[in-house]
Amino acid sequence: MNRVCHTVGIPLIVVSIVLAAVAIPVAALRPVAAIAFAAGWVFQFIGHAFERKPPEFLKDWRFLFVGLRWWLAKISGKA
Repeated sequence: MNRVCHTVGIPLIVVSIVLAAVAIPVAALRPVAAIAFAAGWVFQFIGHAFERKPPEFLKDWRFLFVGLRWWLAKISGKA
């Protein structure tokens, strides 16, 4: 269940960041970006609740990129 939550949550967060950048001149996208960002983090923390372990990025912010690397490897078939 943790992996499923991360498989959904990580791309939601990434897409929300891209949408937020695009939303600078397009105000209508701002709420969509905010909702996607929040939903992505909800999935992340639900996954960690199933895992019964806190996210590693709480100790070291660089672990935020480990999740993205895992997701990219997963979708490319290398994970």
